[in-house]
Amino acid sequence: MDARSMRARALRKPEVDEIAAGRRRWRERLDAAVAAGKVRDADFTTLSGTEVDPVYGPPEGADDPRFERIGWPGEYPFTRGLYSTGYRGRAWTIRQFAGFGNAKQTNERYQMILRSGGGGLSVAFDMPTLMGRDSDDARSLGEVGHCGVAIDSAADMDVLFDGIPLGDVTTSMTISGPAVPIFCMYVVAAERQGVAVGDLNGTLQTDIFKEYIAQKEWLFEPEPHLRLIGDVMEYCASSVPDYKPLSVSGYHIREAGSTAAQELAFTLADGFGYVELGLSRGLDVDVFAPGLSFFFDAHVDFFEEIAKFRAARRIWARWMRDVYGARTEKAQWLRFHTQTAGVSLTGQQPYNNVVRTAVEALAAVLGGTNSLHTNALDEVLALPTESAAEIALRTQQVLMEETGVTNVADPLGGSWYVEALTDRLEAEAEEIFSRIRSMGADDVRWQQTYGPMTAGILHGIDNGWFTGEIAESAFQHQQRVEKGDKRVVGVNVHTGSVTGELDILRVSHEVEDEQRSVLARRRAARDDAAVRSALAAMVAVARTSENLVPSMLDAVRAEATLGEICDALRAEWGVYSEPARF
Repeated sequence: MDARSMRARALRKPEVDEIAAGRRRWRERLDAAVAAGKVRDADFTTLSGTEVDPVYGPPEGADDPRFERIGWPGEYPFTRGLYSTGYRGRAWTIRQFAGFGNAKQTNERYQMILRSGGGGLSVAFDMPTLMGRDSDDARSLGEVGHCGVAIDSAADMDVLFDGIPLGDVTTSMTISGPAVPIFCMYVVAAERQGVAVGDLNGTLQTDIFKEYIAQKEWLFEPEPHLRLIGDVMEYCASSVPDYKPLSVSGYHIREAGSTAAQELAFTLADGFGYVELGLSRGLDVDVFAPGLSFFFDAHVDFFEEIAKFRAARRIWARWMRDVYGARTEKAQWLRFHTQTAGVSLTGQQPYNNVVRTAVEALAAVLGGTNSLHTNALDEVLALPTESAAEIALRTQQVLMEETGVTNVADPLGGSWYVEALTDRLEAEAEEIFSRIRSMGADDVRWQQTYGPMTAGILHGIDNGWFTGEIAESAFQHQQRVEKGDKRVVGVNVHTGSVTGELDILRVSHEVEDEQRSVLARRRAARDDAAVRSALAAMVAVARTSENLVPSMLDAVRAEATLGEICDALRAEWGVYSEPARF
C-alpha cells in the first residue's frame, strides 16, 4: 500500500470506528428492548422463510461518508427512526379518521373501526364545529354533520364516546380554531366516564399557524390563538402528561398545493414557532417538547415522500438540540401521524384510488410513521361508506400483516437515491427557514415576545407570503397536469373505463333538524344562570394572564355550548378577516 492510500485509510478510521460504535450501541438498545419484552413475538422472516436482521447498515469495517447523517435507528439524528426496534417493537397505530352526522352515528362508525382492528380513533368535525359555531347558528344552515360530526356541547361528546373507554383508547381530534373548548369537552366526557384526567392519551391538533397559511379555519387574530395554545400546553404539561396538546399539521399545507419541500419546511417552521411559544411561557423544553407531534401528508411520489419523513426527523432533532437546547431524546423526537393524500384521489375511475392509497400508505410506513390513516376510495366524492372505510382499514392491515415491512427498520436506509433525496429536501427546507426568519428580523416586538421563527411566521401570514408560495406551486403543478407532463391515470391518460358511478354516503337534512332539536332541549334543561356565571368568569380570566383552561372547563361542565364559549371570546378579542390580496 502506498503512502497516499495509507493516509486516506488513516483519515477514514475514525469514521469506521464510529459506525462500529453506533452498531454496538444499537445492538445494546435492541438487546435491552428484547429483555424488557418490548419486541413482539412474531415471525420476522420473508415469505420464503429467510431470516432477516432487524436493521441493515454498512458491512463490518466499511466506511460511509454519509453515515453521520444516516446513523442507526433509535439514536440522534433519528433519520432512521426513533426506536432501535423499528416496527418489531410496535407497529404503527391504525388510526382511521372518521366523523359524520351526529354523535350517535359517528359512535357507531368508531365501534366498527375498533371491532375491525383499529388501534385508535381520529375525530372529523363538521364545518360549524370547526368554526366554533353551534348547530342552530344561522351560519350553520346546510352544513351540520356534512364534513364531520356535529359537536355542540359536552353532552354530544358523551354520546360520541359512549362505550369507548377514554382511559384506554387514544383519540386524535383534528380541529384548530376552537381546539381548546373542544379539548375541554373531551376532558369533561372522560370525567363523566370516571377516567382520571391524568390518564388520558391522545392528540389535539390546535395548530393555528397552518390555518392562516392553508386551511382558513381561524376564529381570532393570531395572538389570542397563541395565548390559548400556550395555556393548553401548560395545562397538559402539568395535568395530562401523556397527552399531545399540539399536532403541527403539514397535511393541510400539502393539500392546498405546496411541494414536498414546502410542506416539510412550513410545517417544521410552525413547530419551531410553537417551541418558541413554550419557551416564552417559561416552560422547560424537555418537559413540553415531547407533547408536540406532527401530521404529514403521504403523497403519491413514493420515494420523495419517504425521504421527506426521514429528513423531517433529522431536521427536528438537530434544531431542538442545537437551537432550542433540548437535552433529552424524547424532546428531540419528531413523532408523526400520516394521512394518505386526499388531493391525489380522483372522481374519475375512483377504484384507482385504492391503488394510490396503498402506495402512499407504504411510503408512510417505509418513512417510519407512528400512526396512519388511509383514505377511502370514495372520499373525493363524499364521506366514506362503511364498505369503503373497511377497504381503507384493510389496506393498512394487509401492509402490516402480509408484506414484511415491519421486519426491518428503515429498509431503504443507505439507498443512494433515497439518501440523496433526503439530503436535498433537508437543504431546501433550511433555505426556507432562513427566508422565514429573515422576514421577521425587523419586528422587534414579535422577536422579543416569541422568537425569530415565530416573528417570521407572523410576518409571512400578515403579508400573504405563505399563501402566495403555495398558490404558485399549485398553479405550476396544475399546468403540468393539463399539458400532460404529469400523468394521472383516468384523468389525462388511460381514460377509458368499464366502471360505473359509486353509491355514496349522503347525510340527510333530518340530521341537522334533529341536532338543532336536541340542542334546544338541552338548553331548556340546563341551569342558565350557572352557564352565564361560568362564561362571565371565563371572560374575566381572559382579561388576565391566568390560564384559561380551568375556567373553560367549568363552563363546559355547566353545559355551555361551543358557540357560546367562542362567541364570548369573540366579543372580548374580536375576529380575524384575511386581508384582500391581488
